[in-house]
Amino acid sequence: MSDELALAIDHVTLNVADIARAGDFYAAALEPLGLEQVGAVTAEQSGSVAYIGFGRGRKGNLWIAEMGQQTPATHICFRAGTRAAVRAFYEAALAAGGTDNGPPGVREIYHPAYYAAFVTDPEGHNIEAVCFEDEEA
Repeated sequence: MSDELALAIDHVTLNVADIARAGDFYAAALEPLGLEQVGAVTAEQSGSVAYIGFGRGRKGNLWIAEMGQQTPATHICFRAGTRAAVRAFYEAALAAGGTDNGPPGVREIYHPAYYAAFVTDPEGHNIEAVCFEDEEA
């Protein structure tokens, strides 16, 4: 992997009003990208609010926190290994309650190899998956 594609941010947290609904959405939407639930913390354990973490292995890169609907909503983009994974993310996210915010396709305005799809999650966040690889043969 080139340095330009190395991850510089360790993790981010999104606030949500309904952690069960958001947890189900992210579990389904992120599965095609190889991400899964890696942790959960109850409000009692944290002393404040419940959290669910998604990532790989033991590392959570995205955490959702039941702190109420976040306004304004935010945008997060996940790296996909293939264009097929971008399409699978899009379909899974829609099936899990997301809404279309840009179907899979090349976005040359960003980069000639920028293949992405966008969905709005049930909480209003703009969630994207992107791949910079050519279509698989």
